[in-house]
Amino acid sequence: MSSSLPPSSCDVLVVGGGNAGFSAALSARENGARNVILIDKCPEEWSGGNSFFTAGAFRIAHDGLADLLPLVNNVNAETAKIIDLEPYTAQHFTNDLQRVTAGRSDVQLGRTLVGDSNDAIKWLHRHGVRFQLSFNRQAYKVDGRYKFWGGMALKTQDGGAGLIEDHKRAARRAGVSTFYSTMAKQLVTDPSTGAVTGVVVECGSDKNKTTRTISAPAVILAAGGFEANPRMRAQYLGPGWDLGLVRGTPYNTGDGLEFAMRDVGAKQAGHWSGCHSVAWDANAPPNSGDRAISNEFTKSGYPLGVMINTQGERFVDEGVDLRNYTYAKFGRAIMGQPDGQAFQIWDARGTPWLRDEEYRDSIVRKIRANTLEELADKLAKEGLHSPAKFLETMRDYNAATNAFQAENPNIKWDPAVRDGVSTQSSRGGLALPKSNWALPIDKGPFVAVKVACGVTFTFGGLAVNPQTAAVIATSDKEVPGLYCVGEMLGGLFYGNYPGGSGLTSGAVFGRRAGRAAAQRAKTAGATLRSNL
Repeated sequence: MSSSLPPSSCDVLVVGGGNAGFSAALSARENGARNVILIDKCPEEWSGGNSFFTAGAFRIAHDGLADLLPLVNNVNAETAKIIDLEPYTAQHFTNDLQRVTAGRSDVQLGRTLVGDSNDAIKWLHRHGVRFQLSFNRQAYKVDGRYKFWGGMALKTQDGGAGLIEDHKRAARRAGVSTFYSTMAKQLVTDPSTGAVTGVVVECGSDKNKTTRTISAPAVILAAGGFEANPRMRAQYLGPGWDLGLVRGTPYNTGDGLEFAMRDVGAKQAGHWSGCHSVAWDANAPPNSGDRAISNEFTKSGYPLGVMINTQGERFVDEGVDLRNYTYAKFGRAIMGQPDGQAFQIWDARGTPWLRDEEYRDSIVRKIRANTLEELADKLAKEGLHSPAKFLETMRDYNAATNAFQAENPNIKWDPAVRDGVSTQSSRGGLALPKSNWALPIDKGPFVAVKVACGVTFTFGGLAVNPQTAAVIATSDKEVPGLYCVGEMLGGLFYGNYPGGSGLTSGAVFGRRAGRAAAQRAKTAGATLRSNL
């Protein structure tokens, strides 16, 4: 990496330094591009984009535990004997992708994502990315055995921070030159062919900026979505979204999307009014993630309890599906509530199952009480407008769960599967059910946590060729020399996504884009250099 000015030309220029950008740069070098430059508009201390703020989870198709053990560094022979981890086939992955996106995910993009997922992660592993089985997030120990659930088992060591550390190390080994505080401003094109031939960039600190052009026969855009841009959030996601809490980097402000559409007529694709948004600590910083606390502001323990809005009412089926298939859309549900906030509630049964990384006392402010009545009084001081309605909601919920248990005494509560323990019985149930993991919340002490909407990344992006990630123009023709990966790639996710598939997408399409860009550099680079 370097703090000096980038050179005036290269074979492949990558714009953006998250997982997708580093994957693309590494692939370009591996496939023969001699001079690969990666630029990022953030200062180096903010390196890694949104990838830094993730838990490092990757969703891949696999053949079960034996397929994954060679990739991970945290399982010994004895532990391996007590792990239940079933195969997650390509069909499982495809079904989940189509199911959670209501069938809107582009079929060809999905086929590439799923088909390449296993090999892409093994490729990252060969280049030094450290993987582990995600015991802390994706397994419960039930009856002495670790039961993995939700189709996702892999994470990177030390989460997103570790992933970026490993990417940087791999890039240095491969000879990729990295430049921070270098913002892409404009695509340069050949007026006769429309091919991208470079990028105008602004380099340096606020007090000492300089503008220059980096010529390149192949440019890969990996600059993120617009989740950190309040104006664009309100414009595309809808009224009130400018008030959402930014979960990751403050530098993903949609610049790349806007100049690609402006300069080469890039075609929009995907769900521009949709985003990945989670239940997020209401006391987290509003305009960017915290690089120390990072993903731990996520509050995903709602399947173990209930979520109540400030009017004292439930508003989602907390147990409608495994957390992996609901957490990315429940942030939007919270945003739609009065005040854009809610409370997560558990009793003494649920709190022991909460993950320490998200709910330990040093990370989150807990509201504790010995009775529901005491809890209602305390929540009133935190924004609950109707303590009476809250108590009515909790009484109705507890009555429904007790009725189910009385009718189904042999159905076992199990957080690692869709256990069918619900609020619905022959006596009726609730208008808004809790479909799984519905234990009564009547055993003190009680704990509540206040949550808001944390915006992770936006789903709207650019149309691409599913095989190469080449950008498609509004003419429906490829823009020669331009590729797009990561959050900027549109068409995969609509309304929701299967947890862990975002980082996998970055690796899969970054690898493909790097390969295609390297080939472009070989064939077009000589012509471009001869004209300089």
